[in-house]
Amino acid sequence: MKYQVIARKFRPKIFGEVVGQKPIVRTLQNAIESDRIGHAYLFSGPRGVGKTTTARILAKGLNCVNGPSATPCNECPSCREIAAAQSMDVLEIDGASNNGVDNIRELRDSARYAPSRDRYKIFIIDEVHMLSTPAFNALLKVLEEPPAHVVFIMATTERHKLPATILSRCQQFVFRTISAAEIQAHLRQIADREGAHIDDRGLSYIVKAAEGSMRDAQSLLDQIISFGGQEIAHDDVRDVLGFIPGEILDRTTAALASRDSRELLECVDIVVDQGLSIQQYVRECIGRMRDLLMMKLGLDDKVLGSADDKKSLSIDSSRFSEQDLIRYFDLLLRLENELKWTSQPRLHLEAGLVKLSKAGYVRDIEEVIREFRQGSVAPTNPVAPQAKVPAPEIARKAVQSAAPPTMLPLAKEPSPPKPETVPRTDSKSSMDVAKEEPLVRRFLDVFRGDIAQVKPSKGEPT
Repeated sequence: MKYQVIARKFRPKIFGEVVGQKPIVRTLQNAIESDRIGHAYLFSGPRGVGKTTTARILAKGLNCVNGPSATPCNECPSCREIAAAQSMDVLEIDGASNNGVDNIRELRDSARYAPSRDRYKIFIIDEVHMLSTPAFNALLKVLEEPPAHVVFIMATTERHKLPATILSRCQQFVFRTISAAEIQAHLRQIADREGAHIDDRGLSYIVKAAEGSMRDAQSLLDQIISFGGQEIAHDDVRDVLGFIPGEILDRTTAALASRDSRELLECVDIVVDQGLSIQQYVRECIGRMRDLLMMKLGLDDKVLGSADDKKSLSIDSSRFSEQDLIRYFDLLLRLENELKWTSQPRLHLEAGLVKLSKAGYVRDIEEVIREFRQGSVAPTNPVAPQAKVPAPEIARKAVQSAAPPTMLPLAKEPSPPKPETVPRTDSKSSMDVAKEEPLVRRFLDVFRGDIAQVKPSKGEPT
């Protein structure tokens, strides 16, 4: 017998085998059991999540000789013909190649006649959003008042392209992407049945590449088995799928933690020298920042990988703050978008990573002001380190001189020092300090706000 690919070989045959769509499956099962069959259904959602498969199972449940049944037998002639797309009463139509008004008119004329053998005449229209506007208009009447023996099941990946008049005449079911845990568990079952030995890290690579699509995951697993045979190493999976080696990502993470620009540029050299994709490198850096943030927040179950991988990520996450990880995540997302349009991706990446290494020095202005008001922040370049003047005294002198106050360490003294004890020749003016120290300039702005609330004493100029 001719070889059958995994995506077709392990295609669900009953509702219980559909992965990741429990609300939809339960609704359809209850509708069949309670004899509440609609005349038009619309299945929408991403590719490879079970729309056409569910439509075929629904058709088998309606036309099974033991039905209508929520659990078709898959043994009767009707079930076998529907599974092989050979039934005369269940017609599968490709909306992309049959999108004209004449095609829909033929469909409408065919719907008038009773089914040749089965209980219902069912039309499965795949990629229905590809129909032309006249074709949609021709479909409206038969959707609104169909014959009792006709059921329409339409599937689309772009629901927003359908006219509102079509949507209002259908029961709508929105299929979601399948979770990573469900895909990985299902791939494990398939690998065991195929006799292929692959570890969890290798499966996690496939799950990441599938991006929530079960069909894509099955196709990738089929490709990996063809490459590695029955014994599959995770390194082989990584190489086939084009992922970045974990060692490079570990070096990148360590360089960001130590703010080592040179090490980051060396990581870029390794990526380019090994012929790896720069865009893929940035995408995986974004994924690494996401995993570190999840570990920082204690959401270990949201991270794919083995126990050793999670332990290593937990150690790395302790070297960053939540603000740092969020900032890196945001900058990497911007960098990924910019790489799509640049003519010099390597140079753009190197500049972006150097900028990223300096982002750790940035602090939120609200945090700086809060610490300064509490007196826990000391200026980095005081005018006279040996002289400690209280803040109220600074404010009073600033009001007198109508000049920005001199930044001095905050401390409580019984009495302010005499002016002549502070040598003017060895100190810089507050304006010079403000020009050199951006953080001090922020403190000055805070002081100006406080000065406005200070009332001068008697005899002092206002």
